[in-house]
Amino acid sequence: MKKLFIIAVLFLLLAWFAGFLWFNHRINSYENTDGIKTDAIVALTGGRNRISSAISLLNDGAAEKLFISGVSKEASLAKIEQFNDVRVSKKQKVQMGNEAQNTIGNAIEADEWIKKNNIRSIRLVTSNYHLPRSILEFRHQNPKISIVPSPVYSDKVHPKWWKNPGSFWLIATEYNKFLYVYTTYVIPQIFNSED
Repeated sequence: MKKLFIIAVLFLLLAWFAGFLWFNHRINSYENTDGIKTDAIVALTGGRNRISSAISLLNDGAAEKLFISGVSKEASLAKIEQFNDVRVSKKQKVQMGNEAQNTIGNAIEADEWIKKNNIRSIRLVTSNYHLPRSILEFRHQNPKISIVPSPVYSDKVHPKWWKNPGSFWLIATEYNKFLYVYTTYVIPQIFNSED
């Protein structure tokens, strides 16, 4: 019995590590989507360069509207511009939500804005390692929305995670969160579709 337990634990560890390798490859190999226009850009706060990337996309005409989710209640567009050292060319096209406290909250808050504004396609701007889970959360809220991933890469997060313990723990933590969301949303759908 003990031997079977050890084999089961080793199998789970190997499966987790294989998935982690896939996850790491996935977050560092997004297709270039520069030429794709969407109805709106949705940016999630909480990571380096996310907001400045989203504003640059808006300024470059990637979409006509920008929604920034998870902004603090004290924040203003002027403060965001100053903090991120960017200028918004179309200030009237930017709206902010300040209710979200996490990724689930981002998806709920953004979906309310998406439905209110009859948005059919979004460019989702967040950190590359955060995108897989964010996409699952957004699709759970609104399966019909078309999502173009727009990853933001940070020089603080190394693709070669084995050379940087901090990067490994960040990516591993996000991978575990992704697994939780995947098993919560996607796997039940697979079983339900087979009934």
